[in-house]
Amino acid sequence: MNEKQQILEAMKKAGEPLNAGKIAELTGLDRKVVDKTMTAMKKDASIVSLVRCKWEPAEK
Repeated sequence: MNEKQQILEAMKKAGEPLNAGKIAELTGLDRKVVDKTMTAMKKDASIVSLVRCKWEPAEK
């Protein structure tokens, strides 16, 4: 499972918008990896932010 899949899975399991720190904690990934992956995910619109600094999957 790649980083993107791990992040999306953690977001879906949480059931609420998450920040990068919490995603890193839940997935066990390094925070820098989470930040880099989330930047790419924002560009391809696979995650959206409805609350400042908290993200969730674009499709639930």
